[in-house]
Order: sequence, then structure tokens, then C-alpha cells
Amino acid sequence: MQEAPAEQLKSGPVMIIYVLYFVGFFIGLTALVGVIMAHMKRGEADAAAQSHYQYQIRTFWIGLIYMIVGVLTAMLIIGYLILLWWFVWTLVRCIKGVLRALDNKPMENPETLLW
Repeated sequence: MQEAPAEQLKSGPVMIIYVLYFVGFFIGLTALVGVIMAHMKRGEADAAAQSHYQYQIRTFWIGLIYMIVGVLTAMLIIGYLILLWWFVWTLVRCIKGVLRALDNKPMENPETLLW
């Protein structure tokens, strides 16, 4: 993939969405705003930004599944481990995305389930 204009990845919607995801750990509604933005921006972006949007969208929806399963199984103790996994998984994915955006690089594999 080609590199995107520095502005678009470093200070544009891509970075704003990552920030919304970080804030989402404290105020969940911001993560929802972030995924809506990613869905809206994906079609009009260049290839590098699209890779970030796809990665962000997958981070939200897969993370939501982890969180729901964790909450539903919390009474069985395993749910707390699932919630811990969700937190670490989401945090690592967001940090990786921010670092790639700051380097003005696309996500290597935006469809990955891990990092």
C-alpha cells in the first residue's frame, strides 16, 4: 500500500478515532462515536487510511463481542479473564494503530484477529 498524506493519518480522522477508542475505556459512548466515524470515512479515504479504518472497525466489533461474553460469564469467574483479555487486546491494537499512523504507514494486516 502507498503512504497517505501525513496530515490524514497523524492529525486527521484516523488519529481522532484512536483517541476516541482510548477515551472509550472510561466513557464507552466515545468508542461508539469512533466506530461510526470509521464506517463513514472508510469509503472516501485513500488505501492507507482505509486500512486503519478497517482495523478500527474490526477492533470495535470484535472487542464488543469479547466484552459481552466477558460480562455474561463474569459469574463463572472466567468472565473476568475474558474482560482482562478484551482490555489488553484493545489497548495493544489501539497503540499499534497509533504508532503506525504516526509513522504515516498503513496497517499491515487490518483483518487480523490479534495485533
